[in-house]
Amino acid sequence: QVQLVESGGGVVQPGGSLKLSCAASGSFFRINDMGWYRQAPGMKRDLVAGITSGGIVRYPDSVKGRFTISRDNAKNTVSLQMNSLKPEDTAVYYCNAIYTNYGTTYTNWGQGTQVTVSS
Repeated sequence: QVQLVESGGGVVQPGGSLKLSCAASGSFFRINDMGWYRQAPGMKRDLVAGITSGGIVRYPDSVKGRFTISRDNAKNTVSLQMNSLKPEDTAVYYCNAIYTNYGTTYTNWGQGTQVTVSS
């Protein structure tokens, strides 16, 4: 299993910046994809940013140009740099990992961290 722990959430003003981090630990052969998702009250959980083990990234239009995802494969960590934050970015942000062990693929989630953008 893989355990994921997020950190870096908080309260910022519109236009501000915040950096989220996620550390993975446990027993696995390889972590394939990692990503960040968010969920606002009354909404479903949506992808914010994803990155493969080879460094291929993807973003939805809502955050493209403002958010940047990166990972350190040696340390099994993934980060999300968020700039030019807007009130509509307010949500609980979750770290996700897709990993393989003994030929089987699994997916795990972190506990979530709150991001609030407000004046």
